[in-house]
Amino acid sequence: MARVLLDSPLPQLDRLFDYAVPPDLDADAQPGVRVKVPLRSAGRMIDGFVVERAWSEPSQRPLSELDSVISPVPVLPGGLYELARKVADRAAGSASDVLRLAVPKRMVRAEKSWLLREPPTAPVVAPEVVRAAEDVLDAFPTLRPGLTDRERMALDAPPRPVVIGEGRTVGAWAVLVAAAAAVTLAAGRSVVIVVPDHRDQEQVVSALEGKLPVDAVVPVDARQSGPARYAAYLRTLSDAPCVVVGNRSAVYAPVAALGLVVIWDDGDPLLAEPLSPGVHARDAALVRQELEASALLILGHTRTTDVERLVGLGWLRDVPARRRQSPRVVLTATSDAPTQARIPSSAFAAVREALASGPVLVQVARPGYAPVVVCSSCRHPARCVHCTGPLRVRGHGRAPECGWCGRGIAGWVCPHCSATEMRLASSGSERTADELGRAFPNTRVILADRDHALLRVDARPALVVATRGAEPVADGGYRAVLLLDGDRMLLAEDLRITESCLRWWSNAAALAAPGSPVMLTGVAGAVARALATWTQPAYARSELAERAPLKMPPTVRVAVVEGTRPAVDGALSALARDVHELTADAVVGPVPIPSDDVPRVRALVRFDYAHGRAVAQTLRASVVAEAVAGRRSRAKGRAAVAARNTLRVRVDVPDPDL
Repeated sequence: MARVLLDSPLPQLDRLFDYAVPPDLDADAQPGVRVKVPLRSAGRMIDGFVVERAWSEPSQRPLSELDSVISPVPVLPGGLYELARKVADRAAGSASDVLRLAVPKRMVRAEKSWLLREPPTAPVVAPEVVRAAEDVLDAFPTLRPGLTDRERMALDAPPRPVVIGEGRTVGAWAVLVAAAAAVTLAAGRSVVIVVPDHRDQEQVVSALEGKLPVDAVVPVDARQSGPARYAAYLRTLSDAPCVVVGNRSAVYAPVAALGLVVIWDDGDPLLAEPLSPGVHARDAALVRQELEASALLILGHTRTTDVERLVGLGWLRDVPARRRQSPRVVLTATSDAPTQARIPSSAFAAVREALASGPVLVQVARPGYAPVVVCSSCRHPARCVHCTGPLRVRGHGRAPECGWCGRGIAGWVCPHCSATEMRLASSGSERTADELGRAFPNTRVILADRDHALLRVDARPALVVATRGAEPVADGGYRAVLLLDGDRMLLAEDLRITESCLRWWSNAAALAAPGSPVMLTGVAGAVARALATWTQPAYARSELAERAPLKMPPTVRVAVVEGTRPAVDGALSALARDVHELTADAVVGPVPIPSDDVPRVRALVRFDYAHGRAVAQTLRASVVAEAVAGRRSRAKGRAAVAARNTLRVRVDVPDPDL
């Protein structure tokens, strides 16, 4: 008998099904292989994974037989299934949804090519590489013992660039991560390094070049072709230890003898999985560390409130540096003069001085030319007369157009004051580059945003205008960093906006050469002081203290329950019946939400971490019950009653407004 997990999004199928194994498939149908099985209730074939083989007693109702083995390669190790199961249960989701993120689709040619190769051998790390890596780790006296003892650790990364081999510059954090990986691999254990995007991945891979064998470093990311990604996955399945460097799904890489999991910059929203069940890479790493008893290192230039909560509980150990390092941050106030509204005179002079020796980074809030257009008289935002979308200007001298439907606007009249003229209310990256180009003639101006992707710039003088998160690395570091539009960034309606702003500014400040000025304009208060004094953990603690009385995440967990009114009411009633520990103010809502077909509502459920298992199990049971009821209604022809996906649940949403 084979116990099979079906590859299906239906919640009622999220369990193991027993199938008989015909004699001709007995040799190939081993745990971990892909198979096709009949789904009796639907009368069709469906893919699945053999999770385990077992012996069953004969019964009056015979089991259905496996239809075929798709591939004899076991791509689902037992440890990966156990991780997917625990992660899914914690998030009230399906294990098959987690495995869909972790196990890439089969590529026949890549698989055949891999099977023809010789199995990879255990990598050998040169002794001089290990000694150099240990010297890097010794900047944090308790880090190396923590790696040896496989502890859970949080670390504030050194905020400076470092020049490595062949004159390439990377962040000091990448050198530190590479050193931890080299020491762990030399001890015969694998490493999984999870970074937000390809920019960070490129820095880590550059820091590893020349230190580890080429076949021991396995990059994994969404930019890879299907065959390349599948070949990388097959490499992680081998018994030879390796170092995996990839984005959020890399946290599930089924490497042999896991010794260390690294999460870099866990506050980046790219590490939050948008697909069901929506598990953050940090949370998956915490679950995996418990299962496999590996070391866990979470580091960044800022400390998120989620990590600081775990440090306060003692679940993560803070790793202090032997010598504290911080960039030279200067807080500057903007002028009221129209011509100097964005850049104070002191910052302007500092930029001019820095341009004499190298590149200067200018961080802005938004891409484009003028993302916001307002009425010149009453200052109300200008809206499209066709679809009410916001108007924008895409270039110098161009007419405003709608940001939604893309139509040009002619004969616009303000509905509030009947004025007919508009003015540009904001400056995007392109307009800022245009203005700075006129202010600093004969100076290179380089644009880096979503439409102008750039990883690196050379050490020649230049003004590099970049949106937050798109800043390229400069050879030798920037000679000055100017942070604009901070006041506009802080106006966003987001629970974590101050955390996000501090992270954006800190990451940009870490690109400055040692001793170079970092100027933050137009921002005051606690978040500005935290940047100036480089005390991000203290700021995270203060944020936690403010959120605790309000019961806002991460001091509590939050689940979003969305669906038709009867489905949501039923789920909330089940919570009240089965989870007695919930307080009277645990449920917020339900409130109506926009919907194209059946009216839908949304409710928030706030609960303590200690009650997480009970809440997740109850909500999951409600999802399954609603799905089964919907299927029965469709079978009886009541299509109007049985709308698809009548109940959706997501646990640990990063922002309750989502």
